[in-house]
Amino acid sequence: MAVIIGSTRDGRFGPTVADWFAGHARRRPDFTVDLVDLAEAGLPATLTDHDMPVPAPVKELAPRLAAADAFAVVTPEYNQSFPAPLKTAIDWYYEEWKAKPVALVSYGRESGGLNAAAQLRQVFAELHAVTIRDGVVLPRYWEDFAPDGSWPKPTAECNTAVRTTLDQLCWWARALRDARARTPYTT
Repeated sequence: MAVIIGSTRDGRFGPTVADWFAGHARRRPDFTVDLVDLAEAGLPATLTDHDMPVPAPVKELAPRLAAADAFAVVTPEYNQSFPAPLKTAIDWYYEEWKAKPVALVSYGRESGGLNAAAQLRQVFAELHAVTIRDGVVLPRYWEDFAPDGSWPKPTAECNTAVRTTLDQLCWWARALRDARARTPYTT
């Protein structure tokens, strides 16, 4: 599974959320985690035309995405949507997403990133990826810090949501991997 940190802003909370989610996934025998930080990937902001050479950073990330049987996209909500670098990263690829499950882990103010997640569902549907129904939603995530500064505090709702999300992501990853092995997915 590739866990993708969708924010590239300075001072972002995304790596904290991604590390927490990836930590839960790594404790399970059914997941091998590849943490993809878009701030470090160096993907160009401008897409090339189809007949132009693919930039080196895009080529370097492609095999990591292709190897993943599932994705978890960690996204903040900015202005009721997801970050532009995340959209650009999604748009650089097509085959890598196809017929694979995507879990959405969103965070933000009162909505917890639900607007961003809803838009990502539409984008991934266009790419023939399957977004799983349940995800992790983190409204007012700053309230989930324990007095000692650890995150999330043991009583935070996300501790239950992460288990459900990983269970569903695992089921879909196996089902779609087996289906792709039996019959290649065509569009």
